[in-house]
Amino acid sequence: MSLDAARKDCLNKAKSDGIKFVILQFTDILGAIKSVTIPIDRLQDVLEKGIWFDGSSIQGFARICESDMILSPDPSTYKVIPWKSEGKRSARIICDVHTPEGEPFEGDPRSILRKAIAEADKMGFVYNTGPEVEFYLLKKDDGKITTVPHDIGGYFDYSARDLASEIREDIVLTLEEMGLISEMSHHEVGPGQHEIDVRYSDALSSADNTITLKYVIKSVASQHGLYASFMPKPLYGRAGSGMHVHQSLFDKKGKNAFFNDADKYKLSEAAYSFLAGQIEHAKALSAVVAPTVNSYKRLVSGYEAPVYICWAQVNRSALIRIPKYSKGREQSTRMELRCPDPSCNPYLAFAVMLKAGLEGIKGKAKPPKPVEEDVYALDVTKLEKMKIDMLPFSIMRAIEELGRDEVVKKALGSHTFTKFCEAKLAEFNDYRMRITPWEIDRYLETL
Repeated sequence: MSLDAARKDCLNKAKSDGIKFVILQFTDILGAIKSVTIPIDRLQDVLEKGIWFDGSSIQGFARICESDMILSPDPSTYKVIPWKSEGKRSARIICDVHTPEGEPFEGDPRSILRKAIAEADKMGFVYNTGPEVEFYLLKKDDGKITTVPHDIGGYFDYSARDLASEIREDIVLTLEEMGLISEMSHHEVGPGQHEIDVRYSDALSSADNTITLKYVIKSVASQHGLYASFMPKPLYGRAGSGMHVHQSLFDKKGKNAFFNDADKYKLSEAAYSFLAGQIEHAKALSAVVAPTVNSYKRLVSGYEAPVYICWAQVNRSALIRIPKYSKGREQSTRMELRCPDPSCNPYLAFAVMLKAGLEGIKGKAKPPKPVEEDVYALDVTKLEKMKIDMLPFSIMRAIEELGRDEVVKKALGSHTFTKFCEAKLAEFNDYRMRITPWEIDRYLETL
């Protein structure tokens, strides 16, 4: 469908749906959803010309002297917001950010992903992703958010213990009303912890869907008097929330480029090289896919979160897992990167993941041997002998690795790399200077 036809279709849908307001959404470099709202009467003009906004106050965007930006709505992302009241019926459209000259803004996360996708396209590939988004549902006390889980259920529980099964159903039904298909939803390991997966798709749609999913989860949770948190490790001693990302490359004929029936793991040469690229750049990738101070409270041994840089099929302590092949499901051949968490910006995460994999293919890189043992059970001597390295143990170390990695830096672009690092280093410095309750408990009376 041409852009003009897509705009016309969007206008017709809005008229048919009785829309009164349109929410134009985009994200800053940290993944926070930003928006402006326009009355329906302005939609046609905005679809054709975009709408001006001041980017100087948006994290990682422009300086005050160059603050003018244009939001350019992508009409294919039009979705009706189901929970808005009839008299204020609203729709949402995701936007690209452009400069006043009409060029993609170098700091727009969606444009950064588009650039990586274009590189894959030139190599004959379509990049598909499927994130598994985990989150906690927490109680509120007199309107204030607490760290008290909503239920005491466990992994895959469905009983009186899982009080949130109906909330998950409401989330899934709301997603369906917005045209998104949920592959699966279930209770996770931690009390009050859940996972909802949206159908596997091309990376741009998948990133859009991830932003929408988080938006819907928070909104439905609020309607039930709860708070949905995507904090990677909100509770001490409990499971952290990850965002494992399943990924594959397809060729232009719609065939899975990762599949090779003759291989033990059913992986093609392209798949092995893609895997090798992500292994090689894993330390720098972690800064983008696990981007908060709190992310590294999750990336520790003992909670199925990956710490060691290796790959395997049945070993869930590995950084990259290859789901087992099932005959007749060749198109499902994929690899699962397990270090991302839901605090990341999915556009930037998918962009750097794709770039690292493509570099592996370009260089015909070979991955190390798979490690099917529980890596957490290996001692230091054996880890060194097997040449198994570790992910950074803090966002500070991850940013240092990012600064040394030209491939991942190039995927972000110089503007976003600089702004991203500035934001993350400021976050880390603020954290390291804080006096925590643990320090008071540990040292105040003993020193």
